[in-house]
Amino acid sequence: MIHPTAYVAPNAVVCGEVTIGENSRILFGAQVIAEGGSIQVGSECIVMENAVLRSSSRHNLKIGNNCLIGPNTHVAGCTIDNEVFIATGAAVFHGAHLEKGCEVRVNGVVHLKTKVSAGKTIPIGWVAVGDPARIFPPDKHQQIWKIQEPLNFPLSVYGIERQEADMIKITRQLSTVLDFHRDDTIKKSNQDKEP
Repeated sequence: MIHPTAYVAPNAVVCGEVTIGENSRILFGAQVIAEGGSIQVGSECIVMENAVLRSSSRHNLKIGNNCLIGPNTHVAGCTIDNEVFIATGAAVFHGAHLEKGCEVRVNGVVHLKTKVSAGKTIPIGWVAVGDPARIFPPDKHQQIWKIQEPLNFPLSVYGIERQEADMIKITRQLSTVLDFHRDDTIKKSNQDKEP
């Protein structure tokens, strides 16, 4: 459901079980795709150009009120509380939780199942991982991996144990899951109606 006061740009895509709140704006090229789960975008949120918001059957996406999702960001199956700023090119992964007033600056990453405390800032290009979040510069891969490996990304996201995960199994499973788009229909929004 898209609130009548919300705006969705004509070349943005909204697909699946999606709710967009009052006075929110989904700008040009943005993709809001619910793949088996739901997506809720609160009131007065701004989703900038070419941002990708996704949910899955394993991870719903919930965005609170007064949030800004910057251009070219990727936000998947997480919880974002009120008044959060996610800058250009950032990524927030499945099961993450950003509490009220957090900032993820340009090209920052919030990893799988990571909880970022209220008001915390992820610096430009840095990586937050764990619960509670530890924040690392990108050149600290070994320290990041030590926390990230037990979170088991393949199992959490694809339902496949790490030792069994390979690209054949992952892409075959995703191909099956995503096949339901074959029957999608395009609906006109209130904005598209003739006067």
